[in-house]
Formats: sequence, structure tokens, C-alpha cells
Amino acid sequence: MSVLAEDRPRGRLRWISISPVRGLGVALLALSALAVATPTASAVIVHLANGRTLSYQPLSNTGAITPFDVLFSNLDYNGGPVMASNTNYAVYWRPSDAPAYPPEYQSGVNQYLTDLAHDSGGHENTDSVSTQYNDAAGDFASYSSRFGGALIDTDPYPANGCRQATICLTDAQLRAELTKFTSENDLPTDLAHEYFLLTPPGVEDCLEASGLECSAGSQEPSYCAYHGNEPVAGGELIYSNDPYVTGILGCDDGNHPNGSTSDGVLGGLSHEHNESITDPEPDNAWSDFGGRVGEIGDKCRSFVGTPLGQAPNGANYNQVINGHFYWYQGEWSNQGNQCLQRLTFSGAEPTATFTSKGGARRVTFDATGSTAPGGVAAYNWQFNDGTGNTPTTPEETTTPTVTHRFATAGPYVVALTVFATDGTSIGTARTIEGGKVVSAPTVVTGEASSVLQTRAKLHATVNPNGREVSECKLEYGTTTAYGSSAPCARSPGSGESPVAVSASIMSLNANTTYHFRVVAKTLGGTSNGSDQTFATLPLPPTVETQAASLIAQTSATLNAAVNPNGGEVSKCKLEYGTTTAYGSSAACVPAPGSGESPVAVSASITGLSANTTYHFRVVAKNLGGASNGSDQTFVTATPPTVET
Repeated sequence: MSVLAEDRPRGRLRWISISPVRGLGVALLALSALAVATPTASAVIVHLANGRTLSYQPLSNTGAITPFDVLFSNLDYNGGPVMASNTNYAVYWRPSDAPAYPPEYQSGVNQYLTDLAHDSGGHENTDSVSTQYNDAAGDFASYSSRFGGALIDTDPYPANGCRQATICLTDAQLRAELTKFTSENDLPTDLAHEYFLLTPPGVEDCLEASGLECSAGSQEPSYCAYHGNEPVAGGELIYSNDPYVTGILGCDDGNHPNGSTSDGVLGGLSHEHNESITDPEPDNAWSDFGGRVGEIGDKCRSFVGTPLGQAPNGANYNQVINGHFYWYQGEWSNQGNQCLQRLTFSGAEPTATFTSKGGARRVTFDATGSTAPGGVAAYNWQFNDGTGNTPTTPEETTTPTVTHRFATAGPYVVALTVFATDGTSIGTARTIEGGKVVSAPTVVTGEASSVLQTRAKLHATVNPNGREVSECKLEYGTTTAYGSSAPCARSPGSGESPVAVSASIMSLNANTTYHFRVVAKTLGGTSNGSDQTFATLPLPPTVETQAASLIAQTSATLNAAVNPNGGEVSKCKLEYGTTTAYGSSAACVPAPGSGESPVAVSASITGLSANTTYHFRVVAKNLGGASNGSDQTFVTATPPTVET
């Protein structure tokens, strides 16, 4: 890692400008102009001198967010993606000679992420508030969390990149380490995985080498935590930087219901987690576009709501997650226009759509096709065509049509937020070029083939509609949150006819139902195919040949155990004969069925020869294949010798 010595200080607050839209193929221009070199930490989305956009959680004594939309003071959509599911990793970066974490710090953070995953999909914590926000492809920021585990990074710290603490690292250095660490450990980097970097006490950081905006424990305290994104080979790294802030006023109010030092960092971690879900590429999805730009957590960073009770140590708590007590801020809900600790969404979502007509530069947009319960109360438009220091101002209307004059023919990403009378919102976006909507690809999810226990081949078709497909993948998983993906084996290109694509996937679980869909992106936007399912084959039955019983001169009972492994056993028999070629068989009694536990089976056989050694074994078959038990033997009884 290298120090970004070329970074130039541009003041503590920088104007917001270009923020790339992943998959839409063009840069979105952020929709607020903040004065260069304004000495305040009240803004939370910052555009750095090196072109990066980050969003940080300021210390709690900074100013409130000034909203753009007048009617609701709500979050507005700017066209980018949300995280439909999220697997979270805690990355502890501490070389052997670095300061140590407090004894219970790591276990406390791990417990929180475990609890968050345990209650995934519920309505009893702040993650439920985030689920109302969507993207242009139709995905919502679902409360579908998993804990990927605690990752230990012992790489040495690089030379200080900033000067505001004894150990002081820049965002560039932190980002470089995470990129290296995830690559070396073959960890997934996409919009379904997030990495929370947690450094020990005494390790501080600054956004840039100039050191004007730094972590709370530094000499230039500005933030408690922040989140960002970084394009990497084959994907995108979504990350959050969470330095040690326990005991620092402005980040930790000292209310620790678990009595652990980890309580102090969870406010920032939850703040960045929810903002990553709803705006993983900062200033690209849901945020305010006023004089102070903020996201879902920024509008509520001083709101903790009504305590639910007191922990055994006397501290207040406002969250109960997997039976454990927590205390941290709420999140902004467009529905109801307020900060909340939890949300059970009510009513129907609005719908958002628009058409365009006009010339290459002067374009009229019509959102008449949009709907909302009780009628549409407001339409907020983001035109994203600003340049330099003069990004365009969003426009709010109460009628569905608006006319905008662009400087050039484009392309531009135009985003629309539709609000119901109670503030409930929905967003959509389209790429406009020459006054016309650029069509997104047309996709159709096909069927799965070559399905075995641990692998399958997924099929789909993609029509690029005349635009180069920049990304094509088949997402899959055990739920409609998917969580895994494989690139299309054939690039769809840029034609105007459907192209057959496929992906071979492996490392699946046997006897499991999987969901999958195709996702394709062009300049015109992202298209998600419909959900399809397939079921992997079960493992072949597990069988055990057991000792024979009730052995007589001409009869015996053969015994065995059969575990169907979840697949219906279509054939079960006990083979027997005087050699290992067997030659005779009898059906198992009872039938083993389709469970996942061993079933005792047997067969009574007759017509045997006295004083003869017999071989036998069990054979069982399901859709996953056939299994043969080991060979066993028994000897029939010898008739008595008599003499008259």
C-alpha cells in the first residue's frame, strides 16, 4: 500500500459531484452543490480529491440534514442499486505488535452480527426500516442478513498515510488492505457481501492524506464510521470502516446494555450497515439532496426512540435481537416521514414509471402511469446532467409531467421518486439519450439441466436490444435473496435478438431446492429475469448390512438398515446366495420411505439348504443412485445325525 501523497486538501467539506451508477453504464451526477472548503462537518457524503465518494457518520453534535423535497423531507432515489441481501463479515486488522482489542470486544461484535442474522426477515429492529427502499431493477433492500464470520488480518500496518494520530491510515490504505485481503482469501466481492473493518484502540484514520476529516479518536475528529465501495476484479467491494470509538463523546453515549466495550461501536456499525443496504455506492441510490446530503441513518443519528426497558446492569436498551439487548440509533422511514426503531410496512407500494418525448435536448417526461394509494402526492425528478461546479437541482412537482432542457443529447440517467400521501415511496430510473428512453435488455430465465447432487447448469436468454451487455450473470441460492452468482458462459453482445446463455454451478447441497434468475445490464439499465427453481438430487441411500437372525436348516431372516437421505427409496432388496454373485433376492420389509434417518428393514427367506454358508447384502436405490451394503454371511443349521 502507498500513501496518497498526491491528494490535495480541498477543505473539510467538498462539493458532491459524480457518483458512478453500477450497471447503468453512465456516471450519475450527484444533486447538491456544497461549497468548496466550507469548514463544517455537517455534510456526510463527501467527494474526495481523488474522485472517490464516501459517506460517513459525523459526531452527534453536528448539524441536522436539510432535505431537498419540501413536502415530506424524505429520501429520494437517484438511480443506483440497493443490496437485496447481505452477508456480513467482521474483519479485525491487527498485526502482532499493534494495540490489543479489549478482551470482550470482538466476541461482542460477532454476537451482534450473529443475532442480526438470526432475526433476519423480522420487523423488530432497524433493518426492517430499510426494506421499503428499492432500485430501478425492481429489487428491494431486504432484511436478508447472514453472518459470514470473523476474519483475522495480521498483515503489518503500512507507514502512516496521515498525521493525526500515532498510527494513522488513510481510506486508500484501508481500502487497499481490504482489496488484498479479500482477493488472497478468495472472498466474494459483490452487492450481496459487506466487509466491516474494525481496528483496535489507538489506530485512527483519515479520509485523505491531508488529514482534515478523521476518525473520532484523532486530532481532527469528524466521524465515527463510514462506508464506501471499490470496483475490483470481477465485482465490487462493499465495505465499512469502523474504528474503535468506545468512550468517545459524539460516537458513544456510554449506554452499554451488554456491559461490553463492543456496545460503543455498534451504533456506527448499524448506521453504516443500513446505509450500505439502501445506498451501497454512496449518493447513488437513496439519499437526501439538499444543502447537506445524507442517507437513511444520517437523518436519525440523534434519534434512539423510547427505551424498551433496562438491562440487568441498569443500562437502557431499545432493540431486542435474538434475545439480546442493544442500544443504538433509529433509521429514516419515508412511510410516515419519521425516524423509527422498527417498521412493519403497511398498505401497498406505489408504482413509478415514465415516458419521454421531444428533441435531443429539450425533453418532456410524463409519469402519468405511476400510482400510489390515495393518489400520487409528489414526483421528484433527478436529471443528473450537471457539469463541473454546477450540478442540476432536482425538481419536485405535484403533477406528472415535467420538461427539462439538457446541455447535450446524453446519455443521462433520469431518476423518479413517486410519493404517496403518507410519504411511502418508490423509485425508478431510465437512461435517456437523444430524448428517448434507452431500452434495458429483455431477459427470460430458462430451466436448469444436468442437475445432480452438487451441480447443475442454468439456462436463460438475453436480448441486448441493441446495447452492449456490460454484465450478465445467473444468480442462485436457497431463497429468492439468491446470494451467489455465476457469469453467463456466453456474452450476449449488443444485438437485437435473444441470445441463449448458461452457467454451470457447483458446490451445491444435495436434496435442496434452489432459486435462480438471470440478470443483465446495459446502458439502458438492469433487467432481472423471473424466479425459477430446481431441486438437486438426494444422496444415494446409506445402507448397512446387519447380522442374520432366526437361522434354521432351510430358512433365515436377513437384516439391514437403510437411510433414504431425503430421497424416496424406489427399490430395496436383500440379495443372497451361496456366493457373492448372490442370485436370489427378497424385498425389504418395511419400505424405507424418504426420511433422513436409518430405517430397520428385513426379509424372511426360505428354501435354503441345510449346513450351507450363504452370502447376503442389502441394496437400495433412490433418485440419487443405488447403494450396496457390505457382504455378510451365515450358515444354516445342520440336521441331527440319528441311528436306529
